[in-house]
Amino acid sequence: MKTAQEINDRIRSGEAIVIPAHEFKKRVRNGERFTVEDVDVITCGTFGVMSGTYAVLTVPVAPPGTFRKAESLFLNGVPAYPGPCPNERLGLVDCIVYGTAQRDESYGGGHLFADLAAGKTIEVEAGADGRRYTDEITLSDCGFARLHTTRSAFKNYTAFLRREEGMLETIFSVTGLHGPCREISVSGCGEVNPVQNDPSLRSLAPGTPVLLNGTNGIITGTGTRSTPERPNLACSAGMDGMDPLMMGGFITSDGPECLTSVAAAIPVLDSQTLEGLMVLDEEILLPVADISDRQPIGESDYGRIWRGTDRGVRIYPEQCLDCTPCTARSICPAGAIGESFAIDRSLCLACGACASVCKGRVFSINLGTLDISGNEIPVTLRQSDRTRAERLCRNLAARIREGTFFLREGA
Repeated sequence: MKTAQEINDRIRSGEAIVIPAHEFKKRVRNGERFTVEDVDVITCGTFGVMSGTYAVLTVPVAPPGTFRKAESLFLNGVPAYPGPCPNERLGLVDCIVYGTAQRDESYGGGHLFADLAAGKTIEVEAGADGRRYTDEITLSDCGFARLHTTRSAFKNYTAFLRREEGMLETIFSVTGLHGPCREISVSGCGEVNPVQNDPSLRSLAPGTPVLLNGTNGIITGTGTRSTPERPNLACSAGMDGMDPLMMGGFITSDGPECLTSVAAAIPVLDSQTLEGLMVLDEEILLPVADISDRQPIGESDYGRIWRGTDRGVRIYPEQCLDCTPCTARSICPAGAIGESFAIDRSLCLACGACASVCKGRVFSINLGTLDISGNEIPVTLRQSDRTRAERLCRNLAARIREGTFFLREGA
């Protein structure tokens, strides 16, 4: 058995053996056997739609004494909630902004958070004492800016379909889920997800350091709707230093959602933790439910989602039917498709939305199928990006090897 302190000492001396989760799983699949002495840390990560994300900000609006206290506040048109501290006559507004708050159908809190992290100028509009006040700020102007997750990195998620005829608008679809049983929407990064590798939260305890949207943060506890069978995490981090490409907005048929990422280091302390880290996609259950009532109707596994499927969108320009406007471009939930079929790969989540609506099949991606009661139903949307999750695993491993990220001690 090892301790976190012993592993931290190995990190400081440059001797720690650190392996990103996806590389470790590949070696396990190839039949390599590991002992506790063979590895010190496995770095895990997940990236995708996480609705339970919010920010707490102190926003300058006007010089002190300009107004008594703000009754309303909008940041780039996204509604914020002033308070709980009124900051009376200071010209400042403490506020909470939800990741799911919406300016309109194409811009919400998740987009705002990414714009702040990118250093972009944000338009501020406050209502106070019957008057309207405006200003422009950047993240550096905010006296306080911290992002929190009320629930993130679920051990596993639920896949959704619609059994009835027709279409239902939902956050789990870009075009609305069509029935009966015509398509399935999925979420979750499977075997690289931190909680999937430590489901008892033995190492993922309150106070544990993590990367939240690419910057140093901590786990504050379990999140809302967390259960022993399906645990999740609540996390917190300052917004300064966050990576705008590891967060953002995602447009659904029910409005904008919030993209969030979490990466964590799982120390290999003993055979129990090592055994938990051996879990593979094909061993992770994926419940399937009807979107109308959320009642389970079957189950599959994450091997059907991430093994033998595509990680990127393929483009066949010669098949374009010259649809005006381009349906694929207009429907892209991440705004990644530009003119002449160009895809900004730094924004693309390989979610599959473009392929599901393009009549000419200019855009193509294999997202796999799930077997539900003997019927193979195609997956038409993935709301998690395994490629970016694996990038998080590598980034965190690099920080540990550099001696700039350490484990929580005293567990």
